Amino acid sequence: MAYVDGFLLVIPARKVAAYRRVSAKAGKVWKEYGALEYRECIGDDLAMKGSATFQKRVKAKRGEVVVFSWIVYKSKADRKRVLKKVMADKRLANMMDPNDMPFDMKRMSYGGFKVIVDM
Repeated sequence: MAYVDGFLLVIPARKVAAYRRVSAKAGKVWKEYGALEYRECIGDDLAMKGSATFQKRVKAKRGEVVVFSWIVYKSKADRKRVLKKVMADKRLANMMDPNDMPFDMKRMSYGGFKVIVDM
């Protein structure tokens, strides 16, 4: 069964273009090493009455946008194999200067998920 890494983060709206450039490069690396899907999504319709909104969950401030992302792998074992290669890839290391990231990594939520329904 497939395995998914999920991400929820906020970025300053003025840095969306920079984030998109970084994530497009990263997505190519993930796919090259075997990820089945790599998706980065900017919040668009988030005002849902009667539920906790994404903005509240991530404590988004004025001028920030919510990003919801996921990467799909064949399995948890395949994720481990892919991540080992991705983390060793110099193309990503060169983009991961903590002083020059387009978002605050301390405010990012991340986790691995088992797929329970796949249609």
